[in-house]
Amino acid sequence: MTETKRRRIDQLQDPDFLQDLEGMAHDVLRARRAMCDDLDLEYSYYRRMLHGRMDLLAFELRRRAGEETQTLLEALPRILAGGAYSSNPGLPNRALSVEAPDIPTPGRRLIDRALNSDFLARLGDFSDAELLETQRFLMEMESTVSTHRRMVHAAHDRLEAELTRRYREGLADPGESLARE
Repeated sequence: MTETKRRRIDQLQDPDFLQDLEGMAHDVLRARRAMCDDLDLEYSYYRRMLHGRMDLLAFELRRRAGEETQTLLEALPRILAGGAYSSNPGLPNRALSVEAPDIPTPGRRLIDRALNSDFLARLGDFSDAELLETQRFLMEMESTVSTHRRMVHAAHDRLEAELTRRYREGLADPGESLARE
């Protein structure tokens, strides 16, 4: 990559990130794959947090419409356990990490605004218009995070394919990689 970029997603989106994988140093290839793993963990965390907020917000909208009889606090365990926002109910198709990602310090990013820690405490104070605007914002953020996550998966797949090719063709020793981890 010709210039230093601050955010890892910007580095990943740079065309040079996946340029000339066959000629890339093995350590660089592995470091980029590790960065993809870290980004996947981070974006998975963001998605889970956004989905939880969207579930809570959807409940509050239903409650205000008279479709729910419990308070938000009474329904909280059911809401968070049910994952009502999820378009794919049931178990995930891959293991979910329980480790917390190494996420950047909250700042002025849109995701930081979306994951504002006092969301739940203020939810009952929102006007109906604020609830709808917040719902729109959270859905846009979820779409952006999901798009970034798909980019991370695509890059990871290409890096993994190159590493696999090298191991299969005897160009790299898989035991060497295991010894370092």
